[in-house]
Amino acid sequence: MNNKSNFLIILVGLPASGKSTFAFKLKEELELRFEKKVKVIDPDIIRDSVFPNSFDFKNEPQIREKNIQSVRKHLNKGYIVISDDLNYYSSMRHDLKLIADSLKIKFYIIHISTPLRLCEKRNEERGKPIPNEVIQSIFNKFDNFNKYKWDIPYDTYDITQTRDVIQFIENLINKIALNLQEQIKCKDSLQKKPSPSIREQIDLITRKYVGELLKNPKYQISKKAILEHRKSFIKIQADNLIEEVKILKNFKLYLTKHLNLN
Repeated sequence: MNNKSNFLIILVGLPASGKSTFAFKLKEELELRFEKKVKVIDPDIIRDSVFPNSFDFKNEPQIREKNIQSVRKHLNKGYIVISDDLNYYSSMRHDLKLIADSLKIKFYIIHISTPLRLCEKRNEERGKPIPNEVIQSIFNKFDNFNKYKWDIPYDTYDITQTRDVIQFIENLINKIALNLQEQIKCKDSLQKKPSPSIREQIDLITRKYVGELLKNPKYQISKKAILEHRKSFIKIQADNLIEEVKILKNFKLYLTKHLNLN
């Protein structure tokens, strides 16, 4: 399943939902199946490296910016990137979408939908590195999906429903691989088919020129032939994806060649 395309995975979930565990298991499977480097971008690691042993909300915009820069940098290098962040605001997800769009690569939103109470329990078992009040606050602020067409989870993992995370990840990777293959086929198909926008331009430009041409009585006798050659020209030039600026020039030359118009 080696693929030249890289892509972005956007994980979304509450603190202590199991995102990081999921991210590194996903990383291992992606590297194995795609034979490509995978980078997990975790803002907690960025935060610890920039502001060790301290947390201050005033520093979060800077952490967020470094997180975004790291995602872009590794995607530019050809890595498959996993954003292991809370991404609980749609604006956060949108920032990542913009990076993927600018690089013309696919992105996949994966919702780690661990229930709030289970997140709080797991957090307590870890010694409450994050106050449960913070988890509750994030839960209350969480932007629901489906507000925008792009903001829909590609898949959802709920540990209470799906115990076998490896099987889930394998199925997810298969879905992504098929989606990428369909994208490649679609691109190939578009390259082979005439561009509708170019065809419309050719139709409009040649129709206008023929209208002007037929205002001259001496060309009325050739009207049928001109119209037939116009249709042939549209098909030939649309298939070649001609540049718009050359359409009229080429059409005049085409008519001159076939009908000796001057």
